[in-house]
Amino acid sequence: MKSQKEQTWTEKYKPNYFAEIKGQEIAVQKVKNFVENFIFRKGESLGIQHLTKAKGGIPKRAIILHGPPGTGKTTLAHVAAKEANSELFELNASDFRNKIKLNEILRPALEQKSLHKKDKVILIDEVDGISKIDYGGLTELLLLLETSLYPIIITANDIWDRKFNKLRTKSEIIQLKEIDYNTIKDVITEILKKETLFIKDDVLTRLALKAKGDLRAAINDTQAASRLEDPSSLVFDDRNKEIDIFHALRLIFKSLPTQETTKIFDSVHMSIDEIILWVEENIPTEYSGEELAKAYDTLSKVDVFKGRIYKQQYWRFLIYENFLLSYGISAAKKQAKTGFTSYKKPSRILKIWLNNQRTVKQKSIATKYAHHVHVGIKRAMQEFPMIKIIIKSNKNIQKELRLNEEEIDYIENENH
Repeated sequence: MKSQKEQTWTEKYKPNYFAEIKGQEIAVQKVKNFVENFIFRKGESLGIQHLTKAKGGIPKRAIILHGPPGTGKTTLAHVAAKEANSELFELNASDFRNKIKLNEILRPALEQKSLHKKDKVILIDEVDGISKIDYGGLTELLLLLETSLYPIIITANDIWDRKFNKLRTKSEIIQLKEIDYNTIKDVITEILKKETLFIKDDVLTRLALKAKGDLRAAINDTQAASRLEDPSSLVFDDRNKEIDIFHALRLIFKSLPTQETTKIFDSVHMSIDEIILWVEENIPTEYSGEELAKAYDTLSKVDVFKGRIYKQQYWRFLIYENFLLSYGISAAKKQAKTGFTSYKKPSRILKIWLNNQRTVKQKSIATKYAHHVHVGIKRAMQEFPMIKIIIKSNKNIQKELRLNEEEIDYIENENH
């Protein structure tokens, strides 16, 4: 075991109690409630264990802690188990990507009592490591959630991938926000006091800002700086990291616009069309009255430039589209906003995806028809409603065009 001197500061000063976790008050309270309310009692008539909630209702058997690296997701799970005097059974999702491994490792943990404690908390860390195609691993995890006798805490950096749709519906989702730089500065200042070390206040401020909400990174940087003869000589390059859409929206909606505002969406790993949908969905959560009208007016101009780009293929308009979507939306408010807001995933994304799927099938069928009757694909697409009726009325035409099962199903069942 490492001595305290050999330990990294992130290990040495990791929180042991909820009160020691800084900058995540809402998430802490939700996790605390989840674990405390996860109570078991013997079924009187069925002879099986039922999951009940102290104040009535049936809670979900799992929670998902999601957010950027260094915000305390795994730490929060460890603290929750300790505070509840429960054994923590920890697994990393990348270690068991198939059904067999899940049954060998996770199932016994979910069914057997703890040997040393009264209760147990299951931690599945970095669920991003489970792929939908990895031998049914994700599917099996969903089945195990249904029968778990213990609370399950799942962590993920990004939980909005489509492959996690069912997992999200079976779990309570708790977002951990990037930590404010003032909170980060307070934490690293306190650590330096405990280490009886000193770093100038302006250097600590730059260390806190450089971390960009990642407390773990800030503590590591502070430990490295403390070993330098002159910590102020440290080069403070910006961290080159992607940010999630939630953090980007917070910067746009809550902060006053600056020159850096125009670069915010450059660090989001998402297409500009998807970002537009996220902004559109969440404008009403932050703006109202005159601000709301101004924000939507700006968004309408974004849509105008988007249309010109697609119709004219004039890609220089992307500059204006991005400027309006970032700086323009941010400038719609009169002053900076405070407090935490939970942003929602766009409801239009599913509709757009379904529409795209319909368009793909239409084009596929129209292309086969056009080649068979020697007409242009564009004409076949324009006349598709009539072509569809013809194809639907005659099974022989379907065979002659060699339509696959999905295309036939579209012809037979699609109402639009």
